[in-house]
Amino acid sequence: MMKKFSFREVLGSGEAYSWMSAAALAAAILMIAGLLFLITAKGLGFFYPSSLARITLEDGEVVLGHFAGSEKTDTGTQTRLKVGNRDVYGLAFRRIDDAAVRSVEYPRDAVVINRWEWGDMIGVVKEIRSGGEALAYGGDTAELAPFVKKARELRERAGRIATKEVEGIDRRIRKALERAEKTGDPDGRFAARAEELENLYAEKEAELEEIYSRIDEDSIVVAVAGGGEREVSFGNIERVFAPNAMGALSRAALYLERFRVFVSTGPREANTEGGILPAILGTVIMVIIMSVMVMPLGVLAALYLSEYSKKGAFVRIVRICVNNLAGVPSIVFGVFGLGFFIYGIGGLIDSVFFAEALPAPTFGTGGVLWASLTLALLTVPVVIVSTEEGLSQVPRNMREGSLALGATKFETIWKVVLPGALPGIMTGLILAVARAAGEVAPLMLTGVVKLAPDALVDGNFPFIHAERKFMHLGFHIYDVGFQSPNVEAAKDIVYATAFLLIAIVAALNLAAIFIRSRIREKKFGSAAV
Repeated sequence: MMKKFSFREVLGSGEAYSWMSAAALAAAILMIAGLLFLITAKGLGFFYPSSLARITLEDGEVVLGHFAGSEKTDTGTQTRLKVGNRDVYGLAFRRIDDAAVRSVEYPRDAVVINRWEWGDMIGVVKEIRSGGEALAYGGDTAELAPFVKKARELRERAGRIATKEVEGIDRRIRKALERAEKTGDPDGRFAARAEELENLYAEKEAELEEIYSRIDEDSIVVAVAGGGEREVSFGNIERVFAPNAMGALSRAALYLERFRVFVSTGPREANTEGGILPAILGTVIMVIIMSVMVMPLGVLAALYLSEYSKKGAFVRIVRICVNNLAGVPSIVFGVFGLGFFIYGIGGLIDSVFFAEALPAPTFGTGGVLWASLTLALLTVPVVIVSTEEGLSQVPRNMREGSLALGATKFETIWKVVLPGALPGIMTGLILAVARAAGEVAPLMLTGVVKLAPDALVDGNFPFIHAERKFMHLGFHIYDVGFQSPNVEAAKDIVYATAFLLIAIVAALNLAAIFIRSRIREKKFGSAAV
């Protein structure tokens, strides 16, 4: 006789809960995998040189651009097309009803012109002009390469003069004038030096003007879809390529080049063009400073709670406070960092060491140091809890054996307990890095900015400038995605930046995991890894 099914009996056996837990875990893994796949596909697809389509509509209008997706509407399906030419059309994207399309072609002579300003221009090159005279053009983008290279070299030369020589001369002029003011300059030596530097400054300014005039002496004439021609100076051209005429190897080379430029240059055009190198450096430097700050603080607190404190009301209150800190909203830490670190400590430092610069603040304003300290406070509960767990896993007989051999308590902790707890300490660091790298809210109050003109690391003493404001990948995603004047163009940048943020966090975590594994292997043998 078949046994009667009993829902209560199934629940009582616990088997149903196991299946529900497994299903919940599988659903969570699938959602995370799907999110990572979406970000990776969209982020890495941003650099691919997709083909250009020339679409002729039923009314005879011609549109030229990249396919950028499609969407359903009440009347049918629309195709989203990146047409570029923002200075011509007003918008870089356009939506076209599929029912209104007469034909689609892929012309080999259609080119994409990556410009330093106004985004991409898409069209067909008609002629080259040099010094106002038209030159022969055979339709191959290779003919444009020497002009692009010449303009790029001139831009780089102008940039070196402006950022290194001119700024260096300006700093030396200010120092000479300051010394003249402090000493009274009885022999006029500092004034003469300042005048000599000012003449050199004028010479460099004249050299810059001559270079800028040469940058714009060559140009191309481009016919854009819909009629009309536009002249584009080579000084405003970063790259020209014809995607429909490129083979697989050429596309792969261009893909890698565009990715390299994205991770090695700074942003432009309200962060919707160019690269994100300052944001990458700001994120990495902030995480490193935060890690250096949070590890001693968290480990010392955990050592006191685990090894030195006596069980009682005070320790229980401290543990409750630590657990509550882990649940405090991050924006509250940002407000604390603003009031305590920036206005409090930073204002005190300015009044003592930088009084001559006041009322302009030096440390009394947001900077990467204060942002890192704020995030260190935000993540210290994680380090404390993980370190305590690591300390509890060190066998008691190892402590007792060390003490029995004559070691002091400090020596026992330093040479026996801490090395045994290092895997747990590294776990806390991994969790702290993972949380801190993605935080944005507290950074908005403690130093992150949309665009940081001054680098955190440069050739001027003390080389690392912890008082400066900085860019951050998380804030860059927020700014480009929600504050950009060109929302359509910002979508691809958001995915690419999100992919790099995940990649950087993963790389930092993998480095910490590798170190933890080596420590475990060295301490406990390969079986513990």
